[in-house]
Order: sequence, then C-alpha cells, then structure tokens
Amino acid sequence: MRILFVDIDTLRPDHMGCYGYTRNTTPNMDRVSRDGIRFDRYYCSDAPCLPSRAALVSGMFGIRNGAVGHGGTAADRRITGKDRGFVDPVDANNLHNIFRRARMYTASISTFAERHSSYWFDAGFNECYNVGWRGMESGEAVLPIALDWLERNRDRDNWFLHVHFWDPHTPYRAPAEFGNPFENDPLPDWIDEETLELHKKHVGPHSINELNMFDDKEYAFFPRMPGSASDMAGLRRVMDGYDTGIRYTDHLVGQIFDLLRRQGIYDDTAIIITSDHGENMGELGIYSEHGTADHATCHIPFILKWPGAEKGAVDPSLHYSLDLLPTVADLLGVEHGENWDGESYAEAVTHGAKVGRDSLVISQMAHVCQRSARFGDWLYIRTYHDGFHLFDEEMLFNIENDPHEQHDVKADHPEICAQGAKIILEWHDAQMRRNPSGIDPMLTVLAEGGPFHAAGHLEGYLERLDQTGRKEGADRLRAKYRCK
Repeated sequence: MRILFVDIDTLRPDHMGCYGYTRNTTPNMDRVSRDGIRFDRYYCSDAPCLPSRAALVSGMFGIRNGAVGHGGTAADRRITGKDRGFVDPVDANNLHNIFRRARMYTASISTFAERHSSYWFDAGFNECYNVGWRGMESGEAVLPIALDWLERNRDRDNWFLHVHFWDPHTPYRAPAEFGNPFENDPLPDWIDEETLELHKKHVGPHSINELNMFDDKEYAFFPRMPGSASDMAGLRRVMDGYDTGIRYTDHLVGQIFDLLRRQGIYDDTAIIITSDHGENMGELGIYSEHGTADHATCHIPFILKWPGAEKGAVDPSLHYSLDLLPTVADLLGVEHGENWDGESYAEAVTHGAKVGRDSLVISQMAHVCQRSARFGDWLYIRTYHDGFHLFDEEMLFNIENDPHEQHDVKADHPEICAQGAKIILEWHDAQMRRNPSGIDPMLTVLAEGGPFHAAGHLEGYLERLDQTGRKEGADRLRAKYRCK
C-alpha cells in the first residue's frame, strides 16, 4: 500500500472550495475530496504548530505529553521518566512508527523538527529531507524533492510519504510571478466596513493594526505581507495574501497528484490532506494568526482518500486530529499503544458509520492560555491569560449560526456556559488522573511568565497603544496587569 500525507500549515477548511468557499482556492484538493471522504468537524486538540503536531504524533493531549507552548519548559515534550525503556514508548508508539509496523517505508519532507527543536517528530521515518529554511521556505523548495522521491520510488510498494508545505502561514510568501488569482473576487461577505472599523479598535497582538504581532513593520522580502490595514483595500491585501498562499500550495500539490496519475498509482494510493491548525482572519479581532483556542484556529480540514472507501462522502462527527493514530492503526491492522488518547473512526472509513465524540476540549498556550469546549452548536471559551487581548474570562458562541465568532452570547445562555465549563472540568480531571507528573503544563506556562508570544511585550505594546489612539485599551491593560 502507498500513503501520501499532505501536511499544509495554517489551512482553514472554510477557505477551501470543497468546504464551501466561494473563491477557487483549492481545485486540485477539491478533486481528491470528491474521490474520498471529507470530515467536516475535525479539530486539533492543541494549538498552534508545535502543540498540534505533538498531539498528532504522540496520540496524546498536550496536558499529558507536556508540549503545549512555543518556548520555555512547556515547549518540550515531557520526559517519560522511570517508565522509559530502551526505547521511549511515546516514540515507539507514535504515528509514523505505525506505518513502519505495517512494513511500510517511511519518508518526510519537512522543516518542522528544526523550526521548533522538536526532533521527536522525525521518529519513525526512514528518510528525512530538510530544505533548511526552518519553515520560512516557499513551496517551490519542497515540490522538487517530493517529485524526485516519487520518481525514484515509482516501483516501490508499501511506502508512506509526508510532504509539508508552509505557504498559507504568515508571512505570506507565494512567489510574485504567481500573481493574485483573487484580485477581482469579492471579499468574504461577513467582513464589511462596519466590522473593520470595530476591529480597528481592537487591543491585542495580530490585530488589524499590528499584523506583525506587536507592531506594523513590513519587510521587503515578503511583499505580500502587510503590517496593518486601515481600509477595505488594505483588508483585501491581507485576505488575498492568505488565499493566494492556499492557491499556490494547491498548485504545487496538484503536480504531485498528477505525477501519481501518470505513474498509474493514484487510484490505489491513500491520500491524507490536513493541517496543523487554522487561522484567525478577523475572528475575535485577530488577523493572520493562530493564537486562540477557538473555531478559527482549531478547526482544520481533513480529507481522506482510502482505497475501497466510499467516494464523495461527508463525515459530520466531531473528531480530534489525534484520533488519526488509532484510526490508521485499525486500518492497517496494527496494535494500539497503551498511552493513546485518540478514538478510532476506522468504521467511518470502511463502512460509513457515524462514529465520533459528543464533545471536544481544545487548548492554546502559546499566544494565550485558553481551554474551550466544542459541543453541539456551541463553542465555550475559558481564558486564563488573554495574551493582552482583553478577552472576558468566558465567552460563548453559536458556531453553527455564527462561525466567525462575532456575537458573544454568554449573557443569554448561562446554562450553556455551565455545560461547557463542566465539559472542560471533567476532561481536565480525567486527564490529570492519567498524568504521572501531576502537573498541568498550563500552570507551568503561567508560572514562567505567561504565553511565550506575549511574555515580555506588554510595556512596549502599551506605549504603542498610547501612540496610536487606543489609550483606553492601554489603561484597561494596565489595570488588569497592574502596570504603572
């Protein structure tokens, strides 16, 4: 069997044609979706990049594997300790080793491990290719390696190839010669001038005023990436930059799919298309960042074309990305690991069964400290450190009616808030009972000064707020964080 894993960083599903987007961003991936199963309510358990892949690869929630941040103690996976054998059981039972156990030859083309000093990611691969740009590369550096690998292995059966593209990730970096496929397309209709004016008053990093996180600097070598936007033309530049990154990636992966077709193996090759996380593009007043535990950041695409499975199917059930590990194990006939938190949905692939979870708990510790419950139509967000966004301690959104999180309805539904808080509490207690360290890594993040991307930036950001007409927000931050 051959399996191709297409890993596209920062890809939100509602910016893909197969998920209903009006812009033609993903024609090649849409075609694969028609040949396979599209999963509509698929979420990373932990965001953003490092925590998401730590959970995916280990099959364990961040609260248990320990890697929940982008810096400090909680950016490292927790040491197994006394139960470690000659081989660490977390690595021995990770996602990539499942394919090895199924007697498959495994290879990865990715700079993720070096970007985040997370070399556990490479465990289980026979070959690893690193183009050396630590995630700042454009996809034209990745594609030739993938095509060459497929050509050299055209007569090999039983392989797993992981190919990782970063192009939708900030800073937007599609080559200039690719142009702007969307310059004549309307913007998504949920963002209008009134909404933009509201967002211009937002306090917090990666607002429309500070797309460079805490300032509006621009860099000549990333001409598609603005530093801020003050009007609808500026907003278009932001949205077009993101969508062009997606379309460019689709252009690249389409060449991989075309090669499989020319080699005569496309139909028999399993293809997985997914992402580590989505992207806030105005939700919660944040742009061009994946900095919250919300629907925009944690809802991810998942498309699976599996030989023998139904074509053009849609799975509506709730799943975590870490559920992939036991699912693949079942599909390949491999024994489960003892430490996994995932639940297999193999029956959904092989028989179209509706299997999934009643609720999910999604977490973010790198930009903010939040845990959220996703259940029914609802997203309940609980904030422990707001990353200087002045979020309320709790927020509630009806995702089915308000997918862009414009209307916090907690005051109207205290009973739903209580239900969401209970889901988080019970999940937390269950995970801590299985946590031999006895330490919730979120407490480690808070004890070390807060989320990595916020720590140390408050004084400089307060000064910028004062200088840009947002003194009221600056004063609220001073009061909240007891600044002078």
